[in-house]
Amino acid sequence: MEFSGEFELEGVSPEDAWIVLSDPIAVRDALKGCRYITRIEDDDFNFDNYEPEEDIETLPDANPDVVAERAFVEGGVYAALMQVGVGSVKPRFETRVTIEERTFPKMVATGGGDASNSSFEMESWMDIQETETGSVVKWGTEADVSGRIAQLGGRVMNPVADKIVSNFFKNIQKQMTGFEESEKSSGIRDRLSGLL
Repeated sequence: MEFSGEFELEGVSPEDAWIVLSDPIAVRDALKGCRYITRIEDDDFNFDNYEPEEDIETLPDANPDVVAERAFVEGGVYAALMQVGVGSVKPRFETRVTIEERTFPKMVATGGGDASNSSFEMESWMDIQETETGSVVKWGTEADVSGRIAQLGGRVMNPVADKIVSNFFKNIQKQMTGFEESEKSSGIRDRLSGLL
């Protein structure tokens, strides 16, 4: 299956969009059904025993050095626990994602996950471009889905995927608007220049 699209971020520079989209906590908070995203060092990660920290600050309130420390890293592997409702099915996916490329303004990730009677493998990318009024995030995903979810077909899955992506970018826009309006934003941007 292939999904792609673009999302306009009014009043948000590509640099600020990149900083927020490089923060796993900001991404987790914007992605409905995501319990956590955390960097892992080996394949022995236990999804059931991991207890994510709650109420972690994101920009503009977070310490910029802390945000820079936890930012996605090219070559880094991340565990994410996702629960997404597709029709009458609500699988809990234990997902591993590798950041294959991360060079401003483009990021590419590959990964896969399993849930009871379902699994998927995917490759995703995003590219942020400047517009006259802010920026636009162009994105795409190719996914191979098998099991119970695959039996539901594209007619059921496509609207769910569209809703997840639309909600994600709306939530990201809220975070970015708060970041952009913050009096600290220029200082934060300077301190996070390593993310660009």
